[in-house]
Amino acid sequence: MRKAKNIFANIDIITVLLYLILVLFGWVNIYASQYNDDTLFAIDFTSRYGKQFYFIAISLITALIILIIDWKFYYSLSFIIFGLVIFSLIAVLIIGGVTNGAMSWFQVGSIKIQPSELAKFATALALAKFFNMQHTKSQKILTKLYSYLIILIPSFLIILQNDLGTALIFSSFILVLYREGLSINILFLVLILGVLCLLSLLINQMILIYIFSAIALISLLFFRFNKKDVFAIIITWLLSIIFVLGTNYFVNEVLAPHHSKRINILLGKEFDPYGAGYNLIQSKIAIGSGGSFGKGFLSGTQTRFDFVPEQSTDFIFCTIGEEWGFLGSFLFIMLFIGLIFRIIILSERQRSSFSRIYGYSVACILFLHFTINIGMTIGLLPTVGIPLPFISYGGSSLLGFTVLLFIFLNLDSYRLEILR
Repeated sequence: MRKAKNIFANIDIITVLLYLILVLFGWVNIYASQYNDDTLFAIDFTSRYGKQFYFIAISLITALIILIIDWKFYYSLSFIIFGLVIFSLIAVLIIGGVTNGAMSWFQVGSIKIQPSELAKFATALALAKFFNMQHTKSQKILTKLYSYLIILIPSFLIILQNDLGTALIFSSFILVLYREGLSINILFLVLILGVLCLLSLLINQMILIYIFSAIALISLLFFRFNKKDVFAIIITWLLSIIFVLGTNYFVNEVLAPHHSKRINILLGKEFDPYGAGYNLIQSKIAIGSGGSFGKGFLSGTQTRFDFVPEQSTDFIFCTIGEEWGFLGSFLFIMLFIGLIFRIIILSERQRSSFSRIYGYSVACILFLHFTINIGMTIGLLPTVGIPLPFISYGGSSLLGFTVLLFIFLNLDSYRLEILR
């Protein structure tokens, strides 16, 4: 336990200030999203902005406790914390409650807890400790396999909860692995698969199969290859066809109907302005109506009259865009990017691989959350139910991100003591 007088001795004040500004800005916009002519500015704890005030208080107390605890606690219990969270992800599938179609919540009275929010920092801790114990970059096959399992196990359990958006966030750890020595070929492969996935959804699958078959046939007929290359071409052709057929099957048959419909609407294959496409249309209207300088605080008509569902949670950026305009949105984005870059800078100065890997995990998780949330509110990505870190309403979300960030600030404050 750290002495009380030394709690803030080595804490990075810039990161703490950025965190506080974002949390306060989030609360202001939650208040705006709930505001109407009958709303009083006094804290009403039955309203969402009142409850968020309560969540902020709990998060700040939690942050203080995290900073007081010695860094060895997080290192020594990393795998235990990961195991407990995995157990909770399994338990929620059995005894959890369903909210918005996802079985991902424990409910005790009026209190709801979402274990998947805690899985992010638990996975980051486990991955960081695993690589710290290896004394090597992520090149060995077994090292790669075990690191993939640490990432895939919670992802798979969260997919079973029908929470595809949160599961998608765990792909951010691929960037962490790349920082620790993962071959860039893997990133190229992921990029190629992403493009192929998009083509599979935009173009008729039979046309794609004909195109791939023609490319493979022309390659075999007009170019000279040895037996090994011929075999590689045939295998690539077969895998491409399987991937095309599998992508369409996954989107249309495996995903929940509302998820597949949102993807088809985003790609322009369907139009449903009063159903699955309603949120996106109203979101664009709200953001676009803000203009350059916004309509002013508490003056957003789309916000005040509840045209956008879930405007205090997943679509909180609509409130920012409408009331603060392009300039306010730009400043907010720069502030958030500044936080991410600050975390990366702090990560690079760590003397311990454990602290560095955990820091990069924090930065990548925040980056992917931020990118997906804003992308879906402006129509660049499908709606998948991803909160905007530190801004969106929600106790589990705010507490999870606070724990994620302040564990790293704790590790950073001990960087001169952590040698490996």
